[in-house]
Amino acid sequence: MAPTCLRPLLRYRSFAILFFTPLLLLPLPVTVPTREAKCAYIIIIMAVYWCTEVIPLAVTSLMPVVFFPLLGVQSSKSVCLQYLNDTNMLFVGGLIVAISVEQWNLHKRIALRVLLILGVKPALLMLGFMIVTAFLSMWISNTATTAMMVPIVQAVLEQMDNTEYDVTMMEQATGQTNTVIELQEKNVSDPTSVQVISNGQVPDDPRSSEEKKMKKRICKGMTLCVCYAASIGGTATLTGTGPNMVLKGQMNHFKKSWGCGTERTAKEKAAYNVLKAEMKKLGPISYAEFNVLIMFVLLVLLWFSRHPGFVKGWASRLFPDGEKYITDSVPAVFIALLLFILPATKPKFVGWNSSMSDPEQTEEDIKKPFLPAPLLDWNVVQRKMPWSIVLLLGGGFALADASANSGLSAWLGHQMTPLGSIPPWAIATVLSLIIAVFTECTSNVATATLFLPVFSSMAESVKIHPLYVMLPGTLSASFAFMLPVATPPNAIVFSYGHIRVLDMVRSGIVMNIIGVFCVTLAINTWGRPLFELDTFPTWANSTTNQ
Repeated sequence: MAPTCLRPLLRYRSFAILFFTPLLLLPLPVTVPTREAKCAYIIIIMAVYWCTEVIPLAVTSLMPVVFFPLLGVQSSKSVCLQYLNDTNMLFVGGLIVAISVEQWNLHKRIALRVLLILGVKPALLMLGFMIVTAFLSMWISNTATTAMMVPIVQAVLEQMDNTEYDVTMMEQATGQTNTVIELQEKNVSDPTSVQVISNGQVPDDPRSSEEKKMKKRICKGMTLCVCYAASIGGTATLTGTGPNMVLKGQMNHFKKSWGCGTERTAKEKAAYNVLKAEMKKLGPISYAEFNVLIMFVLLVLLWFSRHPGFVKGWASRLFPDGEKYITDSVPAVFIALLLFILPATKPKFVGWNSSMSDPEQTEEDIKKPFLPAPLLDWNVVQRKMPWSIVLLLGGGFALADASANSGLSAWLGHQMTPLGSIPPWAIATVLSLIIAVFTECTSNVATATLFLPVFSSMAESVKIHPLYVMLPGTLSASFAFMLPVATPPNAIVFSYGHIRVLDMVRSGIVMNIIGVFCVTLAINTWGRPLFELDTFPTWANSTTNQ
């Protein structure tokens, strides 16, 4: 059989991919010794390594630091700056807040409350999480939304698993008791029946392996739905995601039931009772939980009110040029700093003239520091922070920056000018597909920044409405579903270890196709009369005349 013949070769798969991929692609920079070709050479190699995982993803992400300076694509200083930029600091700050939520079991309290409200049906849970995530990402950054939601989803999944285990153990205990009674009753009248029943208990439950597979699929689906909902929800508003703001900068004319009605099964009722019991065990909210919750809510409010778009935010009202200097990373790191300062227990105020009835106790209280231990300890952060994902994101940003500076992205954009010979709807579809593929290897904002000016000039030259190609291109730049490095929400979800790169590729390619189809359908139906896409606008014509 073919698989048997190929089995020895599979032992050398990693070795072959690792060493032969650069060799097979070597003619590209050798025959075309330009910065664009050299940059493309490294990007293709990294894309192959990321997809096959022949070496750790974080290790692959460090390749630009070595090879971009060696090949003369970009200086080492410029490359290294990308590994801890603004977005990475937002990622670190958001995850520190998430770690504090997990440290004090606040996520478990929220998860139990969510389960008690929505029930334990996976479809309802998935819908609930996607609605909340998509709504939040309309107003705050996709990265921040995902960093907040994934710990809650993780806690809900763990609680569902623990609850189902407890219910199963209860059912088994009840079943064993009933079986003993039946055996005692039937032992005299029918001895063979005892043997049949006892034999029936020996083999393992055949459903157990299927249930494990189902749980694994549910776990993958729940985590993937969060990062996908964050990316999709961000396309709904101007401030929801970076590409939309890039489009606004390019043109100022941008306009703005599963299980319902059914009774619960006995297992669901039992699971609900277990959830209530677990909620009761947590007791009232502690001082530390309350502080973390306040910090969590404050962070969301700061993110939301920094620059809402429809009114002036606190950044521009309180600070001169705040809109220019302050980004989402500022409140994220500010709240993270507070978590290392605020106490985990109520501080005790000991007066100078304390009662001397118990001198030893008074002396002990005076020696204690005024502020107790903080909400978060650096050792906890060091242990739980996925530092490899920070490098992973940094590698993606380094690729995007090198693509722009080397001229590779501009070269790719200029290759699209022959598209003017096909109908406008086909142009929009082709460009959406190109952007959806390109945004998997570069950041969404970088993709939109590089391609939208090219789309605009192309639209003016072929005399079609610029929004006809720029709007689908902008939305498609957010359809980064296939790789962990494609967008920070994907990286956050990937860091929890439930999914592999191949899982994300398999589901992401379907999401990309659906996303491009929906955008093409929308722009060619209600989008045409809404934005008057069948006419060439005078403002675009005046730009050409200038």
